[in-house]
Amino acid sequence: MCGIVGIVARSSVNQQLYDALTGLQHRGQDAAGIMTVENGELFVSKGRGLVRDVFDQEDMDALRGNVGIGHVRYPTAGGDSASEVQPFYVNAPYGICLAHNGNLTNAAELGAVLTREDRRHLNTRSDSEVLLNVFASELQRVGTPRVTPGDLFAAANAVYRRCRGAYAVVAMIIGHGILGFRDPHGIRPLVLGQRRSAKGTEYMLASESVALAMLSFELVRDVAPGEAIFIATRPPKSSAAPAASSAVRARRSSATRTPMFDTSRRAACSPAKPSDGGGDASGARGGSSSSTAGRRPARASAPTASTARVGSS
Repeated sequence: MCGIVGIVARSSVNQQLYDALTGLQHRGQDAAGIMTVENGELFVSKGRGLVRDVFDQEDMDALRGNVGIGHVRYPTAGGDSASEVQPFYVNAPYGICLAHNGNLTNAAELGAVLTREDRRHLNTRSDSEVLLNVFASELQRVGTPRVTPGDLFAAANAVYRRCRGAYAVVAMIIGHGILGFRDPHGIRPLVLGQRRSAKGTEYMLASESVALAMLSFELVRDVAPGEAIFIATRPPKSSAAPAASSAVRARRSSATRTPMFDTSRRAACSPAKPSDGGGDASGARGGSSSSTAGRRPARASAPTASTARVGSS
């Protein structure tokens, strides 16, 4: 059991992530980590121990930006070395940071495929690093300077197909936003929250609603089993729903302009099978339903939000 959190805000998130991880400390006491982004630059602080022991004043000041993710670890797979402290990061494609709560039952099989066929290097025994590289490998197929929510949902659907087991994930794609998704069986928890401020609406994903309440975020709902939600760091260039396939049927809420909520449904996606591996919120679903502030942040874009789901057959 681990704790994960992701925030897209209109002000510095370093202290907010620290407080959220403190509220989730009961989910993992072995290690803690935070990653934030400002103007395309990634800032990282993580280590072994409790939240209060891992981050000092200098660490907090260095975690700049309005977007970030965090993790507290209770090791259930891999080892206990410092190299396995999350969040994990891969620089391609786009720069992806990932925090994972759960266990993959086919991690060894996936790892072999990743190294043999996808030519990806795995540096640890952690199944979370395997999951990150499965997602990155699928997203690599996009091949364009920027990705759409539909591209991210397609990569998440590939994770559902390739990865067996339990997983709730927050992934930060640098320059794009934060993607949260939950395994098709809903074994690990993930909730979505929002908070309205004078600067606009802010969004948060977390393992438990207690983390939302600590930061005065309103609980919107649980992320559904097999659903993915994308929170973009900038508004979409057009009002069109993310293109995914001819099966997509999109509808936009006329009652909200900022944030904008897009809900799309796509063709059925079965639960995972054995493998051969201040923002805009979007989503996709497959399978069955169910301290101190940092430096002065750069001005954020107006937040927007949307969600898409993949229905069950």
